Amino acid sequence: MARPKEFDHDRVVEAAVTVFREHGFEGSSAQMLVDAMGIGRQSLYDTFGDKWGIYRAALQFYSDAEVHAHADMLASRERAVDGIRAMFDRVAEEAERGCLGVSSVVEFGCSAPDLVKIREAAGGKLARAVKAALAKAQAQGDVAADLDLDALARFLIASISTLRLAARSGVGRADRAALVDLTMRALR
Repeated sequence: MARPKEFDHDRVVEAAVTVFREHGFEGSSAQMLVDAMGIGRQSLYDTFGDKWGIYRAALQFYSDAEVHAHADMLASRERAVDGIRAMFDRVAEEAERGCLGVSSVVEFGCSAPDLVKIREAAGGKLARAVKAALAKAQAQGDVAADLDLDALARFLIASISTLRLAARSGVGRADRAALVDLTMRALR
């Protein structure tokens, strides 16, 4: 009879996220993952199949958590534009940690259908949340009435990726804050 798993699945996946955020898929070894996750190599393979299985689980976990965090920020203020700003301020503040979603696009593009499916599902949820916040901000008079909300939502999501890439390339906090200011000006 097989021994039951004696670890917190979410905790070990979150530890894998940290490794993959910093080193990417190719740069992360099984030993790095085992060390970070605090589980044995056999448990890793029994639970996830292989490194690719861990990566998929990590991307799913990360994507779900990020969409949730963005949605929380969007809903955190009475004025929707202030929620949008809070979302961008959070991204700018945390951007140096890297983004597993952006990294997966950079590393794999659209060549891995299972990753594309995860990113598209998360992107769809985020786009709906951003568009809803924009519609509310537009109704509150804080977003120009003549702006297309679908295009504006895509722009804001692309701006999130831009902030994260900028931070990873060494752009400092003051310059990231300036990018946030410029992004917010696009709403008017």
